[in-house]
Amino acid sequence: MTSRIAPTALILDVDTGIDDSLALLYAAASPDAELVAVTCVSGNTDARRVATNTLAVLELAGRTDVEVAIGREMPLVRPLETTPETHGPLGIGYAELPAPRRDVSARHGVDLLIEEARRRPGEIELVTLGPLTNLAVALEREPRLPRLLRGCTTMGGAFGVPGNTTPTTEWNIHCDPEAAQRVFRAWSSAIAADPTIARPLILGLDVTERARLLPEHVVRLARRAGSTPDDSIALDRGEDPMIATRSVASDPIVRFIADALRFYMEFHARYDGFYGAFIHDPLALAVALDRSLVTSEALYVDVETAGELTSGMTVADRRRTTGREPNVDVATSADVPEFLERLIERVGGLAADRAAMAR
Repeated sequence: MTSRIAPTALILDVDTGIDDSLALLYAAASPDAELVAVTCVSGNTDARRVATNTLAVLELAGRTDVEVAIGREMPLVRPLETTPETHGPLGIGYAELPAPRRDVSARHGVDLLIEEARRRPGEIELVTLGPLTNLAVALEREPRLPRLLRGCTTMGGAFGVPGNTTPTTEWNIHCDPEAAQRVFRAWSSAIAADPTIARPLILGLDVTERARLLPEHVVRLARRAGSTPDDSIALDRGEDPMIATRSVASDPIVRFIADALRFYMEFHARYDGFYGAFIHDPLALAVALDRSLVTSEALYVDVETAGELTSGMTVADRRRTTGREPNVDVATSADVPEFLERLIERVGGLAADRAAMAR
């Protein structure tokens, strides 16, 4: 008899966000994921809008069973920055979703994270897809968290490539560098006290900007969902048929993805020279479920918080000049083709299943 591997218990910490939305759909579509809860932090948009977006996306995916909690609403030290120019005024591009029919949890996001980690020690993988504010606060209140968690997978930083917010900084770290510094240093202290504690896995722009979702991928996802028409949003015909109109796909998940991504793709066409989208967060989520998708290097990493030109920079000690032991595993490469195949199959399959249930 073949033994069945138990799904990975996940708590996602998000700032939903276009690519966070795709990560939520990927988690909802994955049989190897047990989605325990989602906590919300300000980043792409403010935390309350993040919570509304998260509830609405989970409702679209049929996952009204998943608890959604709002965490800290402001960075630890700095004023809040959001990015409507990248993710749209509501955080989900051109997409529109019905107002969610349920409320956020009565629990604070930080309380939820600590309580669930204590309730299920060694079982929960935390996946952070936004600024690290909630995690920093949780570590201050529960220093045993690195030992209580099964592991931590983080989208953030830039280690061998330019930043996407300043020349040296990536957005999630830029929004709250003091929080990121506290998180990395807390893990360093925890590992020094107990070397068996797993290092967090960090996916920076070095690998996440290799995960480019192009219009043809959206078409394939739509076809996997059985959506008609298939939303061929830019098959290199000299123009983008989505620019003037909203998606008319029959499938609501496909419509949401196409309308959200069109905003993202237009942004990348203006600033990055290609019509497509970096989908940082779904890659991190996929890697949390299957670490074989990446290779990594154990490094000591800290965050600059005071530099005039480098505040928010993730500084990796590649030559071991500090003499400090590695506190994180930094992803160095990713199997992007396999990841994209899984994204298309899983999210397209979820859309097909939801449509079948509706019929």
